[in-house]
Amino acid sequence: MAEPVERPRTPRRTFGPVVALGLASAALGAYAASKPWVAGTGDESAPGVATMTWGEVASSPLGTALAFVVLACWGVLLVTRGRFRRAVAGLGVLAALGYAATVAWAPFSLPEHLVEQVRVRTGSVLDETSLTGWFGLAVVAALLVLASTVLALRLVRTWPEMGSRYDSPAGAREASTAEPTENIDIWKALDEGRDPTA
Repeated sequence: MAEPVERPRTPRRTFGPVVALGLASAALGAYAASKPWVAGTGDESAPGVATMTWGEVASSPLGTALAFVVLACWGVLLVTRGRFRRAVAGLGVLAALGYAATVAWAPFSLPEHLVEQVRVRTGSVLDETSLTGWFGLAVVAALLVLASTVLALRLVRTWPEMGSRYDSPAGAREASTAEPTENIDIWKALDEGRDPTA
């Protein structure tokens, strides 16, 4: 008699690594987006021009917000089930695409924005602008965020779900309408969160 062939549990094994990668990359993306992606050099006498004090205009608030959306999607993925869980995975992919687009567009928009803001605020003109290491980190984070959310969308159906014992006990309360009379029934009612004396 042939022995039953065990099915590979690869999808379940992917749960922990993909979730860890997704959380870490989204946190990295949020942190990198809050830092200056562009630096500029110019008139040394103008305050704040030659130094990295223009973080609020050289960073990407949109990138930070989208990375936090991805983080929130990962949190929801951990505690939901079924179709809603797949929909949240899809939302995570959309937010990751938005973050990647923000990173891709930054070299074309942020340098000009920094030059304009320095001119308006100090009257000086920057000699040159350059992308910082934070931008390079954001590029890496964007690739990892996108890869992890696409993997989540593809594999979420096979991942373990939170058990129904964590659901609200409201349904159990409505189901048991009989008044407890025996000692054991009273203790069971107390365990379920009902007051048998009320």
